[in-house]
Amino acid sequence: MAHKEYTVRQGDCISSIAYKHGFFPDTIWNDSKNSSLKQKRKDPNVLLPGDVVHIRDMEQKEESCPSEQRHRFRKKGVPAKMKVQMLLNDEPRKNEKYRLYVDDVLLKEGKTDSNGIVEETIPPNAMKGEIVFVDENGNEERYPFDFGTVDPIDTDEGIKGRLLNLGYSVDDLPTAVREFQQKEGLEATGNINEATRNKIKEKFGE
Repeated sequence: MAHKEYTVRQGDCISSIAYKHGFFPDTIWNDSKNSSLKQKRKDPNVLLPGDVVHIRDMEQKEESCPSEQRHRFRKKGVPAKMKVQMLLNDEPRKNEKYRLYVDDVLLKEGKTDSNGIVEETIPPNAMKGEIVFVDENGNEERYPFDFGTVDPIDTDEGIKGRLLNLGYSVDDLPTAVREFQQKEGLEATGNINEATRNKIKEKFGE
């Protein structure tokens, strides 16, 4: 089966690439032509700009049905999911009212759970989001963010992005790593070792 190559850009993930080309995410991610990429990146939602994704050619499918009747065909789709933990002074912002906007459209109004988590299905091609907290007086706190912009954790840029989102200054990466290690009870060497990566993953997520 013929394939074409797609070069990953900032903001891309397998879900958005699949949506753009008319496939389910698993169809692309589990394609044998992408086995080396799958082995390298592990997480289909965390790709590096410049990665190459192989996309099979679309196949035409025919359905037989009586011509004198009316028929409805429904396009199947797989929504993506976002999950964000909101903290204040390192404590979960639990049971707080929020509004979630995706690409400037109000998607949901609700409350964070007991762990300060906001979790919702979103369109696979979503580019940006914003969580807005509203207190009893109507005052707002706005937290905008972009989807798909954190690089893989095995890259320096991936470490920087995660530490920045965790509240560290990353102008000097070794210093930021050392501060993170000290806070988390790790050996404060400033070097990015496996234990540090695992702890960052634990605190930030993939």
